[in-house]
Amino acid sequence: MIDHTVKAYDKELDTLERRIAEMGGIAEKMVVDAMDALVNADTTLAHQVVAMDLRLDALQREIEEQAILTIARRQPMAVDLREIIGAIRVAGDLERVGDLAKNIAKRSVKIGLAARVPRAIIALKHMNDFATELMKDVLDAYAQRDVERARAVWERDAELDALEDSVFRDLLTHMMEDPRNISLCAHLLFCAKNIERIGDHATNIAETAVYLVTGLALPADRPKGQHEHGRETTGRSSL
Repeated sequence: MIDHTVKAYDKELDTLERRIAEMGGIAEKMVVDAMDALVNADTTLAHQVVAMDLRLDALQREIEEQAILTIARRQPMAVDLREIIGAIRVAGDLERVGDLAKNIAKRSVKIGLAARVPRAIIALKHMNDFATELMKDVLDAYAQRDVERARAVWERDAELDALEDSVFRDLLTHMMEDPRNISLCAHLLFCAKNIERIGDHATNIAETAVYLVTGLALPADRPKGQHEHGRETTGRSSL
């Protein structure tokens, strides 16, 4: 970060960074806890995930308000402007990650102890672990302004899409094997889609990190998996 003559300006930018770091930590924890709640049928933990979303929403509003005030006061140019706009964009993506984790937590409450299809749950947890890894890597890349690490996350999103395809096929198999699994597997399909969307938001943050450092946008057609069941991942425009 550039040191400015007006130290209050540096403090404002540092505050944005700290708020983004706090949001990132909460979002990561929500993603992990939501899956733990599903795997362990832990309704108490699921409700805690839902409650955490309120703090994430509040932080996003705080970041947006602080960013707007900083733009009005300082009239930033070039790198400084990218820093501020980047904070707004990343905060938006993290807020959506929290919403997606909250959705998984809510479904875990509906499923309860019915989530006893071991293979399906294990595959879904593996997918969630991968999405969590992408989130951690991209937040580190953003904090460290590491372009190469951000590009690596951007490229690996296709792997998460492939995992979703695998989970989708597995869940269809469970439904065909025993119609009693249909309700449970339908819930798990929605969870898988939420996890895939978390990966999309990690990719969005990667794009922001690269733009922040270089001033250049990554290609519009980013690596993405072609879903056999007729869907493709989408970029930031789908938010």
